[in-house]
Amino acid sequence: MDFSFTEEQTMIIEGAKRFAEEKLAPVVEELDAKGQPNLSALRELGQLGYLGMMVPVEHGGSDVGAVAYAGSMVELSKADAGTSVAVSVHNSLVNQAVLEYGTEEQKREYLPKLSTGEWIGCFSLTEPDAGSDPGSMRMAAVHSGDSWVLNGVKNFTTSGSFADVIIVFAQTDPAKGAKGISAFILKKGTPGFEVGKFENKMGIRSATCNELIFSDCRLPDAALLGDEHHGLKIALSTLDGGRIGIASQAIGIAEAALEEAVKYARERVQFGQPISQFQGIQFMLADMATEIEMAKTMLFRVAWMKESGEKRYTRQAAMLKLFASEMSHRVCHKSLQIHGGYGYMKEYKIERLYRDQRITEIYEGTSEIQRYVIARDILGI
Repeated sequence: MDFSFTEEQTMIIEGAKRFAEEKLAPVVEELDAKGQPNLSALRELGQLGYLGMMVPVEHGGSDVGAVAYAGSMVELSKADAGTSVAVSVHNSLVNQAVLEYGTEEQKREYLPKLSTGEWIGCFSLTEPDAGSDPGSMRMAAVHSGDSWVLNGVKNFTTSGSFADVIIVFAQTDPAKGAKGISAFILKKGTPGFEVGKFENKMGIRSATCNELIFSDCRLPDAALLGDEHHGLKIALSTLDGGRIGIASQAIGIAEAALEEAVKYARERVQFGQPISQFQGIQFMLADMATEIEMAKTMLFRVAWMKESGEKRYTRQAAMLKLFASEMSHRVCHKSLQIHGGYGYMKEYKIERLYRDQRITEIYEGTSEIQRYVIARDILGI
């Protein structure tokens, strides 16, 4: 087995690292404090090919594959997890949904502009009363003539405040519950659609999170994505790929937390010597580095499975997302502990990393949902 990156993959990942250091890191603390997205960076990432990484060249993408994407996401996340999650949603959920389930007309209309960052996408599934249980969805889409009329409210939509294209899910047959959900593609500016409140989040504050409101929002028949009533299938299959992005994000945050811990341990002097000389600190650092390495090995294996065309990697994606997110929690906890009281202060980077990490155990499937998915696959249920 070859665990080395190709020359192209190395170039792309190194490019993401340079971009993160030059364009994301210098402003992330300011954006975190203000709760504002780095829109200029997102557009520039599109121009550089990082918003169409798994889209074929014929549809305007860079088509560099899931491995290069995962490695790039790690590097972006080390600097700014808010911007990185917008990149993840755009690549893994929006582009992938259109690519796999869109008509040829939809692919031609949306993918070239999404791949270059001219348009930014978001994915709107969650509702106030329907999170882990999509069958509880109340958003309704009623067919009327040659149109669909949408009514309802979505929440916790990443990039919802500025997205140009929204993949939205609604009940087209409420009697069927989860099996009556359909997916639609909506453009910003469509009458009857508006952005609601902004969520004041604990972490990843450079990613906006919004309520979306649909009031007699009329979409043409051509806006239906995939087959009618197949929305849940679309959501679940794209979330498999999305979990690669969130695992990459969790790993990037963990790597940054380890770097901060190492730096602080070398500088902080107690009892006449740097705390890095104490075995208790050394063992913590060793455990942190080991867990990160294990997660990265899982990450690139699952990314390879996706890239190589494995038809089913649901269990592995769930395992990866579960382990990487909980690993990141443990690493950030240890890093803050090594920093002591200073780690609790906003002047230190670990304070933000600790907040940013927490959501990785919740969105795109909580840890509990990942365990549910894994267990059902093991049992063949």
